[in-house]
Amino acid sequence: MVSSVKNLKGAIRQQVVSTIDYSKDISDEGIYEIIDNELVARSKCLILSASEKKRLRKEIFHSIRKLDILQQLLDDPNVTEIMINGTENIFIEKKGIITRFESAFESEEKLEDVVQQIVASCNRVVNESSPIVDARLENGARVNIVLPPVSLCGPVITIRRFPDKPITMDKLIELGAISEELRNYLSILIKSGYNIFISGGTGSGKTTFLNALSDYIPKTKRVITIEDNAELQIQGVQNLVRLEARNANVEGCKEISIRDLIKSSLRMRPDWIIVGEVRGGETVDMLQACNTGHMSMSTGHSNSAYDMLYRLETMSLMGMSELPLQAVRGQICAGIDVIIHLGRYRDNSRKVMEICELEKELDASGRIKLNPLFRFVEEGMIQNEEHEKKIKGNWRKMGELKNIEKLLSAGYKLPD
Repeated sequence: MVSSVKNLKGAIRQQVVSTIDYSKDISDEGIYEIIDNELVARSKCLILSASEKKRLRKEIFHSIRKLDILQQLLDDPNVTEIMINGTENIFIEKKGIITRFESAFESEEKLEDVVQQIVASCNRVVNESSPIVDARLENGARVNIVLPPVSLCGPVITIRRFPDKPITMDKLIELGAISEELRNYLSILIKSGYNIFISGGTGSGKTTFLNALSDYIPKTKRVITIEDNAELQIQGVQNLVRLEARNANVEGCKEISIRDLIKSSLRMRPDWIIVGEVRGGETVDMLQACNTGHMSMSTGHSNSAYDMLYRLETMSLMGMSELPLQAVRGQICAGIDVIIHLGRYRDNSRKVMEICELEKELDASGRIKLNPLFRFVEEGMIQNEEHEKKIKGNWRKMGELKNIEKLLSAGYKLPD
């Protein structure tokens, strides 16, 4: 039965494609009408229920106008990650749990067609000579593509899907990612102009948290966002400029890097510069922006707030290797005021693990000193209404903010 339906789907799709007049602009409704006619004509030899016909109809349409079997996953708001390892192996993440998807691409050629459709939509190029590319979909989902010969199992696509509506800080409080007290504390720091750096592992919610935190930037400020792929969803800021890096391509387009965009943004009269993520030499330019009177937020991968310091040092040296390490450390502790570290726990929940202040003077051994402000402390496990075991705990205050100059200058006072 399965092979019969698959053969029917292939035959109808082939007939619909051959029927379409590509010299005319045919609507989606027109495509559906052709599919319906073919379904009526060909399904007489195969008894299908109404729901099976409806599903087959949609699958054929998606294979012609959309992203084939990927489309139903992209339309599902509960799917947060899609991982395609060649034509047969597709995995999805729902509610933090990874499972195998039952469908597969009908051929490697069809998967390659989907790859080219994705990259063409955002003016990117990927092929054997340039087999790795980052892209994004119309809904803002982040896409990474790796092709053979680099990938040995066929085309590999990884899609990170973001919520259709940005998750607010109130929603994060509801989910237990942060407390109301911490929210109030951080909102005062943002309004006072403290430079914030968000660290965490893969899938810990850095971009989501940055979006939520940016809501406390005063709406009268001029905000410039700089990203490899546009993912941030800054809300409520009218004077907003969004910049996206560009790769070089075979047509002769010059590469425009994150470093180029940061340097250019300094001439655009920014109040706030938000760099989506730093991964290499652009860290130097991000720190320069922090140290030249611009307020800044950014994110980076690390296992802890302390580890983030070492990564910032390494990435800065990647961008300016001739700079002495002590000078790099001085730039970091002068430019970044607070590190917020996020983590993903064993119950698949995402939480603020710690908030640390960077002290403005190095210690006796020449290293950057961290002043822990808050830390999440586990107190055990509880069972929720869905009978799922969840981590129970709270955020403990570890110390007082020492650098209060920006706070006083802005006329704010931290909540008790």
